[in-house]
Amino acid sequence: MGDSATFRQIGERPRYSGERLRVVIGTFVGPDGFTFEREIVRTFGAVCVVPLESDRDHVLLVRQYRGPVDQALLELPAGKLDVPGEPPELCAARELAEEVGVKAERLTELGHFWNSPGYCDELTVCFLAEELGVGTRSADGIEEEHLVVERVSLRSVEDLIAAGDIADAKTIAGLLLTRSFLEMPRPGSHPSG
Repeated sequence: MGDSATFRQIGERPRYSGERLRVVIGTFVGPDGFTFEREIVRTFGAVCVVPLESDRDHVLLVRQYRGPVDQALLELPAGKLDVPGEPPELCAARELAEEVGVKAERLTELGHFWNSPGYCDELTVCFLAEELGVGTRSADGIEEEHLVVERVSLRSVEDLIAAGDIADAKTIAGLLLTRSFLEMPRPGSHPSG
C-alpha cells in the first residue's frame, strides 16, 4: 500500500457551480509521478443530530422525501453548514428545531465522518442531543414541510437496518455512534454484569 502523503493535488478546474455544491476536475500526482484527474463534488460540511429522549432508549427520527433517490427515508435530523461562520453545534441546534421542533439543553459531539470520499468532500459532524424540550418547528423547504417525526427504540436499530427501513449512511453511523457512546462506562459509574 502506498503512502497517501506521496499523493498530492496540483490543480483544480471548475465545471459547475450551484447553490448547494460545485463540481470540479481535480488534477493529482501519484507516488510514481503519474498525473491523473478526478471529478470532485465540493460542498458545505454538514451536521446530523441524534435527539435522545429522557428514557435513554428512544430517539426521534424524521421520514423525509429525498428527490435524488425518489423515496422517503427514515433519517436523523441533519443539515448543511451553509450559514457563514456558524459553528457546527449551532447548526445542529437550528436543524433540530427546524425539523423536529425540539430544543436540547445538551449537545455532545459524537464524531465526524466523510460521507462519500470517493467523489465528494462533505464532512458530517454528528451530535447527541439530550435533555430535550419543546421548541418551535420551522420547516425549511417543501420536503421538510411534509416530513414526519418518528420515535424509534435504539434496541431496534440493527433490525431496522437489516430490513432496509434505515438505509441512510449518516443515520446508520449516528445511531451506532450513539449506542457506543451510551454503552461506555462513565467516571464514577460501575459496569454491570
